[in-house]
Amino acid sequence: MTNLHDVDWSQLPAPADDGGADHLTGRALPSLALPATDGTRVDPAALGGLTVLYAYPMTGRPHRALPDGWDAIPGARGCTPQACAFRDYAAELTALGVTHLFGLSTQPPEEQREAAERLHLPFPLISDAELRLVAALDLPTMTVEGRTLCKRLTLIARDGTIVHTFYPVFPPDRAPEQVIAWLQTHTDATSGIPDATTTT
Repeated sequence: MTNLHDVDWSQLPAPADDGGADHLTGRALPSLALPATDGTRVDPAALGGLTVLYAYPMTGRPHRALPDGWDAIPGARGCTPQACAFRDYAAELTALGVTHLFGLSTQPPEEQREAAERLHLPFPLISDAELRLVAALDLPTMTVEGRTLCKRLTLIARDGTIVHTFYPVFPPDRAPEQVIAWLQTHTDATSGIPDATTTT
């Protein structure tokens, strides 16, 4: 059985910043209807308020082997710890003004539903199995065993416009803490929502 929760990050190769996300801050989220694990279809462009969207390669499943050489791919391992970390920090993110929290991968909805139920996620996972959002935003990807997977990144958007991008993200289970620290530093005291002009 593959242990998906306990990972020694010091034994894994850290991803390098290849510039694959440099173009994202300031971009508008596209209008697409993407299936989510709560049974809805999510249009990123229509999301008002503050949105946190984290992209990840793929969530593994117990009793099913990960792709060959998975741990040797920089940034591949750690999707389950990342999802659990966002689960555990979801209430704190909401308290900081986050109105929408989503995970995104190119896995089909049925694989995502299994993960969302097993991990008791209080937020939906969004499927981009047809690579529509990936193509619209030119998200950084990797190919593993013939499948196109998202590289791990976190987007913060205000009223449908990306105001900050975290990339690369490592270790994955620190991703929500990165978001929280940024929000605490860049939140406008009046609106409670980061100013779109503040990107560092």
